[in-house]
Amino acid sequence: MTAVHGEHLNLTTPDGVADAFLAHPDDGRPHPGVLLYMDAFGLRPSLEEMAKRLAGHGYTVLMPNVLYRAGRAPLVDLPDFIDGPQAAEIFERLFPLIRALTPELAMRDAGAYLDWLAASPLVAEGPVGTTGYCMGGVLAIRTAAAHPDRIAAAAAFHAGRLATDAEDSPHRLADRITAELYFGHADQDASLPAEQIEALETALDNAGVRHRTEVYEGAHHGYTQAGTSAYNAEASERHWEALLDLLGRNLQP
Repeated sequence: MTAVHGEHLNLTTPDGVADAFLAHPDDGRPHPGVLLYMDAFGLRPSLEEMAKRLAGHGYTVLMPNVLYRAGRAPLVDLPDFIDGPQAAEIFERLFPLIRALTPELAMRDAGAYLDWLAASPLVAEGPVGTTGYCMGGVLAIRTAAAHPDRIAAAAAFHAGRLATDAEDSPHRLADRITAELYFGHADQDASLPAEQIEALETALDNAGVRHRTEVYEGAHHGYTQAGTSAYNAEASERHWEALLDLLGRNLQP
């Protein structure tokens, strides 16, 4: 681990300005870029700590507020600790904003985020990685499919609805992906039942996508997120090992 610097910044997109958090090694040198997608609760100190932890392993990490069209983060007041009932109430308030972020809008934004990484002197030349949590995991996979020439590795942790009947379901994008993928599913996640995991695996296998899928036993949706009742320290550390292994193989920090 190396000393890191974190800062808030604004990113220009085709539709406005997105607030974001940037973390990078504090050595002034370029490092491989990683686009980190937030969960539904959005940018907050605990997620910033995750970005800084990842940066400490030799990456320049950009974490945008993907719901910027609704305002700057935080979009709702968040307690210091989010328990189950609070989580449901907060998500109910955020759900209309999440639904408004269509795949088309999200991928238009993704292009702007990747352009920023490509132009930054803090980011090494070449493809970048992406990782996401909850809704962010879905965005990471969509980004890998929308920009196969720019994404070398993509990870999704406790992401839901990855293989549905919808025409724009993420699993239908498998044949567009060239990146290596990793999925860390939670076995107590109602948003991703076993049949969806199976359908996702089938789609990835049929498309010849390099990937690894693991189901974390005893983990709930949101297991990586400190400050919530879903947090599982053992599962979270397992996620760090898997993520660093994936990025290390493909980005060479």
